[in-house]
Order: sequence, then C-alpha cells, then structure tokens
Amino acid sequence: MQLAVGLLLPFLGTTLGAACVFFMKGQMKPLVQKMLLGFASGVMVAASVWSLLIPAMDMSEEMGKYAFIPAAAGFLLGILFLLGMDRAVPHLHMGAECAEGPKCSLKKTTMLVLAVTLHNIPEGMAVGVVFAGMLSQNTEITVAGAFALSVGIAIQNFPEGAIISMPLKSEGTGKGKAFLYGMLSGAVEPVAAVITILLAGFITPVLPYLLSFAAGAMLYVVVEELIPEASEGEHSNIGTIGFAAGFVLMMILDVALG
Repeated sequence: MQLAVGLLLPFLGTTLGAACVFFMKGQMKPLVQKMLLGFASGVMVAASVWSLLIPAMDMSEEMGKYAFIPAAAGFLLGILFLLGMDRAVPHLHMGAECAEGPKCSLKKTTMLVLAVTLHNIPEGMAVGVVFAGMLSQNTEITVAGAFALSVGIAIQNFPEGAIISMPLKSEGTGKGKAFLYGMLSGAVEPVAAVITILLAGFITPVLPYLLSFAAGAMLYVVVEELIPEASEGEHSNIGTIGFAAGFVLMMILDVALG
C-alpha cells in the first residue's frame, strides 16, 4: 500500500494541476508561469542532489576515494539518455514555433504533451529508484526519505499540469480535452517508476548508478528546458525567486523527513 501511494503521488500532483483548467479563467499570466517553472526547477535540482546523488555516493563508500565513480557515470548516462530522447521523439515546447526531434505530421497539441511527457520520464524514474532502494532495505534510503522525494515531485508536478492544460485551453482546446492531455502527460511517471523498480530488483548492485542516472536525466530537463523558459523575456527574477522557493522546500522535505 505504501509503495502504491508513493508511486501515484506525483501523478496525482499532475492531475490536480491539470484540473486548474476547470477553475481558472483566461490564460495563465506570464509572471505566474515563470514563477511555477522556476519553482519546478528548484525542486528538481534539490531532489537530484539530496535524494539521488548524495545517497548514490554514500552507497559506494566502500570504494573509498573512488566513491564518486558510480554517481559521475550514472549522471552522465542520464544526460545522454535525455539528449537521445530529445532527438528521437518529436515534441514542441510551450511558446515555441518549431518542433524538435524528427519531422512528423503530429498535431501541435500532441507534440506539446510529448514535450511534458519527456520531462516526466526522469521524475518517474527518480521516484522508482528511490523506492527500489527502500525495498532493498538499503540503510541510505528510508521510507520517509522516499516519500519526501515523492511528495516533492508531486508538488512541482502541480504547476506542470497547469502549465500544459491552461495554454491548451487558451488555444481553443475544450476544457475536458485540455485536462485529459495534462493528466496523460503525467501518466508516464508511475509507469517509469514501476519499470525502474523491476529493473532495480534484478540489478541491486547498480542502484547507485540508477540513482545518479535519474539525477542526470532530471537536471538535463532543468538546464535544457525549464530554466531557459523561466528566464526568457522580462521579469526573469520571478523565475529565480521561484527556483529558490522550490529548492529550499525540497531541501527541507528531504532533510527533515529523510
């Protein structure tokens, strides 16, 4: 039961955020969007450091001064994985005119959803690998620590759900469809989490690599997409304030509950 709740919390955050389409009128204000993007970035950076990279190095302490190797290798592989996904999957970022990835005839709304779905894969992996560490009774990952990451990602998924559903509504998509697209963009998270847990069950010795792999994938999303979108145009300091708030909140959750 604990495992099911932990894996579904991030998806619930996305769903609740997408539901804003039923309650908010008009288009999301740019300042609010910048704040939310910055907040999501802060949560993901803090989660990558405290919940993923530091535990990965702690698990490898028997390697002595080479304990950084699993964390460094996994981190770089995570970056390369998301780089490959960016090139292989056609997707369109909010506010962009040209799609990324291979050319295709997909609808604009479909490519917008694919862009957010790509962002959510590493988050699902991060939750999955942390709960895999908890299930393996690894002393570096506690039940509270695993839930801290899950809650943190659920909180930052709330604005992500709103960021995908609200603009779709303003572009003419019906409220029901906009909500569905926003919700579906988060459905990949529990799926990625379950797959990661199943893999970790067979390859427990490489758990440090999986933790840092998820960290690398998450930070790729932050640096490649979220921070640039939060910083473009006027009032970029709002995104910075949001980043600080998200970072501090996730740090507090991880240290206090972990």
